[in-house]
Amino acid sequence: MNKECWVSRVAILWAVVRGQRYSSRLAVVLCLAVSGIISPATASSADQSESLQLLGREISPGTISKFPFIPDRSFEASYLNMPVFVARGVTPGPTLCLTAGIHGDELNGVEIVRRAFAKVDPQELRGTVIALPTINAEGVRSGSRYLSDRRDLNRAFPGGTGGSVARLIAHAIFTRVLNHCDALLDFHTASNQRANLPQIRADFTDPAIRDLAVHFGLGIVVNGAGPDGSLRRESAKAGIPAIIYEAGEPFRFQELEIDRGVLGIENVMAYLDMTEMADQETPSARIYEHSKWIRTDRGHGGFFFPTASLGDMVNTGDLLGEIVDPLTDASVEVTSTLAGEIIGMAVPQPVLSGYALFHLAWHDPD
Repeated sequence: MNKECWVSRVAILWAVVRGQRYSSRLAVVLCLAVSGIISPATASSADQSESLQLLGREISPGTISKFPFIPDRSFEASYLNMPVFVARGVTPGPTLCLTAGIHGDELNGVEIVRRAFAKVDPQELRGTVIALPTINAEGVRSGSRYLSDRRDLNRAFPGGTGGSVARLIAHAIFTRVLNHCDALLDFHTASNQRANLPQIRADFTDPAIRDLAVHFGLGIVVNGAGPDGSLRRESAKAGIPAIIYEAGEPFRFQELEIDRGVLGIENVMAYLDMTEMADQETPSARIYEHSKWIRTDRGHGGFFFPTASLGDMVNTGDLLGEIVDPLTDASVEVTSTLAGEIIGMAVPQPVLSGYALFHLAWHDPD
């Protein structure tokens, strides 16, 4: 922030003239825009007091709207459609976007977004909340991780006007919804046959993203920009600070993970000055700059039986489990190749060479 950030004074005067309560965060947002740290589009959201035009709909201040992404009834729409939830506050503020169900088998995030949105009161809200709780709605209904064309939507962003169904859907979401967002929270679980300790993943090279991650209020924040084509990575490239919440297992609803996710959304809304909450200190978080999977050694496939658990702190050489060859009864120990915290792991199951067993995270020494 430059030392001549006079725009913060303008923000105070702007709020007073409009008869609104002064928001220090508004001043910071405008100041960062002038400094070139965030985009002018982000700053401009502070003055959204009119109806929002989204997907051909008009959402008035102080109202909630729920409608389908594709308005027409057709064969394709029945497969590709998704619900859109919008809450438009009566007071200006940022636009927070919530996404879930990109992978149709990851149900915790779907319920997190639904519950969090249900608690939003547009009469008390400053700004706008846009929620896409089941982006891959057909996958959620059928229990499929992927789209109908068997592609991973979370590798297709920002998409395009030609090519696969995944690219077309990604492009529609990116250009017609995400261009309204000032911040994005994306919700996931572990992939099939694995479980994740509740965690936030964020690109630490962007201070705005790191701050968003820390203020989510979870105990673990893991550094990483995400793979190419993922929603959060491509959103960040487009100037929208984005993080993901990873928690639990696929194919089920898990109350503790859901409750944490809803609380995290509320924490972020308070941090962005979208809701009236008591002043809170910045939540303490275990910041991990690095993470790595420990995999099945070559030629040592078999039945996997873990002895370590999610959240365990382990050292190099610690026993994590064993793999038993069901044909020879030979047993091989799985030991840790590094020191860190177990933030993800495979459930007991048959495994082959190279299968990811334990995901460990660690921080740089002081």
